[in-house]
Amino acid sequence: MAQWETVAIIGAGTMGGQIALTLAGRGVPVRLYDPAPEALTAARDRIAADAPRLVEEGFFSDPADAIVERVTPVATLADAVQGAWLIIECAPERLELKRALFGELSALVSPEVILATNSSSFRSRLLADATQHPARLLNTHFYNLPWQRSGVELMTCGQTDPAVIDRVATFLRDTGFVPVIVRGESTGFIYNRIWRAIKRESLRVIAEGLATPEEVDRLFCLAMGTQLGPFGLMDRVGLDVVADIERHYASESGRPEDEPPAFLDEMVRAGRLGIKTGRGFYDYPDPPFTRPGWPRR
Repeated sequence: MAQWETVAIIGAGTMGGQIALTLAGRGVPVRLYDPAPEALTAARDRIAADAPRLVEEGFFSDPADAIVERVTPVATLADAVQGAWLIIECAPERLELKRALFGELSALVSPEVILATNSSSFRSRLLADATQHPARLLNTHFYNLPWQRSGVELMTCGQTDPAVIDRVATFLRDTGFVPVIVRGESTGFIYNRIWRAIKRESLRVIAEGLATPEEVDRLFCLAMGTQLGPFGLMDRVGLDVVADIERHYASESGRPEDEPPAFLDEMVRAGRLGIKTGRGFYDYPDPPFTRPGWPRR
């Protein structure tokens, strides 16, 4: 992929690591940065562990060692962005944290570098005035497990140069993704607005005592023909991220009923964040939906 130079991923959590691995698996050199050294080490370890499996499963054609070597962990933000043409931010879903980060990024890079946020809910418009060149700013919303869920939503910040969106869309197509351009601005983009309605009602069903998470997931899987239900998916995303997103929707709507339910905040405080901590709505590594007979029995 000679026409595509280094991409910088800022934030080495679940999505940052997954995007880095997928791009590297498709031939793109990646620099990966996180302010927490332990997060960077953990991401590198996950990439090294996952690459052989994904090669074996047919998602990538290059040798696993070559894929891992394309991801370069770096210790500073300045090192991460050096020479990168595209920077994808994957920081936690907290607006002030993202705004501060984009202010730093804008001061570090030249005007032609494209700045993208992988936010799950925030419109990039909310970051525009923290940057020096909002015409180079946009949303690039990747999904969890991007090597198999290939859609990426692209959305303007309201000032994005259309040529920037076209360039990123071309890059994504060339690297095996399916870009979908949001025709306007929308909190939650397209998919997450729909997913949010499912997620919100699933949480309400539990809060009202009508069912258990496992029962909701079993019914969902049986009805939709999927292997994961809403609570299994929330465990994959991270319950802290889910709670932050729900709070953002509530801040925009002003409706108290849009706040995350109390039991979700209690789970977050107890460290039950999902797969990344080994416990969420389910205990891992053996949640119900991996057992024989799920979800059809």
